[in-house]
Amino acid sequence: MAAAGLCRRFSGVLRLRAAPWGASVASSSRVNFGDLHKNARKAEQLPPCALFHTSLSRRGLEEFFDDPKNWGEKKVKSGDSWTVEQLRGKSNEDLHKLWYVLLKERNMLLTLEQEAKRQGVAMPSPERLDKVKASMERMDLVIKEREDALRLLQTGQEHERPGEWRYDFLGRVIWYTFREWPIPWHLNSRHRKKRFYYLQNVKPFIRLRIEKYLHRQVRKKELERKKQKVLLQKFPHLAAESKS
Repeated sequence: MAAAGLCRRFSGVLRLRAAPWGASVASSSRVNFGDLHKNARKAEQLPPCALFHTSLSRRGLEEFFDDPKNWGEKKVKSGDSWTVEQLRGKSNEDLHKLWYVLLKERNMLLTLEQEAKRQGVAMPSPERLDKVKASMERMDLVIKEREDALRLLQTGQEHERPGEWRYDFLGRVIWYTFREWPIPWHLNSRHRKKRFYYLQNVKPFIRLRIEKYLHRQVRKKELERKKQKVLLQKFPHLAAESKS
């Protein structure tokens, strides 16, 4: 009620100020419709505008669910994932739009996956989620390549923050990133506690770590060879086609 009374007072003040000087309020209420008709032709039409700017209305929680046409289907047709070559040919603006499209698709598929787990049924076409995740990872790779290329062109630095390769106290080679300190390094007790060297008694353990890494690589190759051998025994016609 207070706001309505304030609006009425304000409109009354505007009507009084709109009357010509020296004219009474009663005379100002007399309107010449002929003049109004003439002035209406000369009046400039203003474009429609709103008092408050609002974004376009979009769908709500429906975007977290799959298309109703696919409900109850065991298999849903979907395209292939985006390759690195395809993403490299797109502009930054297109990549920005595509990222949010993939993000919405991933959220929808994750919701579908949780709902399938809750109902104890199989998710229709679960490979769609893998395709979306692979596309987003490749997009991250393309964006990082562009950032690295721009940084090399501007500053000549390969990494995002400058640094150098150093040894830690276990003899491992690590990348140490430079950063600013408020005091010189030789007066900084916290920085002096860091040891970028290793003692002589660590060398046997370095040899054992390298040996363990090589054994792991050999075992991985052996498992891959056995897997290929089993596949050739199960599908000999595929091996004949590949040789031909």
